[in-house]
Amino acid sequence: MTGLAVHLEGVGKRYPHFTLDDINLELPEGCIMGLIGANGAGKSTTIRIIMGLVHQDRGGVRVLGHSMPAEQVAAKREVGFASEDLRLYGAATLAWHIGFIRPIYPAWDQAYAEQLLRRFDLRAEQRIKGMSHGQRVKAALLLMLARRPRLLVLDEPTTGLDPVARHEVLNELMAVLADERRTILFSSQNTLDVEQISDQITFIDRGRIIGSDDKEAFLERWRRLRLDVPPGVTLPRLPGIISSTGSGRLIVLTTDRYEPALAAALQDAGATVQAVDAMTLEEIFVTNVQSRRERLAA
Repeated sequence: MTGLAVHLEGVGKRYPHFTLDDINLELPEGCIMGLIGANGAGKSTTIRIIMGLVHQDRGGVRVLGHSMPAEQVAAKREVGFASEDLRLYGAATLAWHIGFIRPIYPAWDQAYAEQLLRRFDLRAEQRIKGMSHGQRVKAALLLMLARRPRLLVLDEPTTGLDPVARHEVLNELMAVLADERRTILFSSQNTLDVEQISDQITFIDRGRIIGSDDKEAFLERWRRLRLDVPPGVTLPRLPGIISSTGSGRLIVLTTDRYEPALAAALQDAGATVQAVDAMTLEEIFVTNVQSRRERLAA
């Protein structure tokens, strides 16, 4: 049976103006999970708790079987971490960084590091301060990936990258999973990146997880139905209807539990189902967040 690379149960953390509340999260080994949320949603706080950089006020955290933060030293031997605020020494070369890190990690793969240099179009003798933002991101990923960690934890890994650099980074993350025991957790606001490479999706908003499932399950369940509703016809109350918009005869319903029987029930009530449209991950995320905020404000 597949084990869990990351397991959070009832995790909470309170700050003066923000609370991470009752976070339950399971990331199986060999999966890529995208953690999607707006700025301030709690993505980075969750990741820092997973990495032992922030200590939770309550709840349990296990990473690769180790309890966090108590056993973080053992866990971090097999975890690679990169974030926006991770800094390399600007005056030093990439070769210096490789020489500094290589003796620390017995699993360091020099052949893979040299392969990544070519793939990422990096020069080992170049100083970090002379690199572009995209080159610095790729340099940090090289230093992490060449350690061959079992778990990669990435906080906004593609932010600020140009399309070519982003494509290179995403391709390399996919290549990492050639070994099915390797696992990736990354946060992003870019739902297109998440939709492209992830097999597990978790939505977080205002410190709460509002959805977590297999990517294909999200894309299969969520639908937008366009209806023609004649005067005098009352639509039935059906489970899974997230929102209803429109005026006059044209009504648009959004559901997170679509099945053919739903459309049949609307037809039986006297409405005409003009179209059943699939939704992108971005549309699903935005609708999910908006409907939750509307419920809380009611």
